Amino acid sequence: MRQSQTAVLERGITLDDVIHTEPFETAWASEARWFVHFLDPEAAGTVAVQAQVSPNGIQWVDHESDAVTIDAPHLGTGTIRDFGGWLRFTITGDTSPLIKVVLALKE
Repeated sequence: MRQSQTAVLERGITLDDVIHTEPFETAWASEARWFVHFLDPEAAGTVAVQAQVSPNGIQWVDHESDAVTIDAPHLGTGTIRDFGGWLRFTITGDTSPLIKVVLALKE
């Protein structure tokens, strides 16, 4: 039986130039899909989401995939593979929207 897990990495955080989500241990998973949800339906602006990987949850480097740009207030999503043991996201924006970040993993 395949396994899956969904985790809320950030809930109701205001994007102030740049945030790094909480790291999440992902060694068991082979696929990941992330979601960025704008909690204010009147939000404006654009955010960019870059996946980062780590061998130990302490030192981070950008994943080789391209950053994904999302226009508020739409729900944004992306996928990532070959991410190793730990995963987090760097999110930058030109405004300060209130967002939620969700990560869905499966093997």
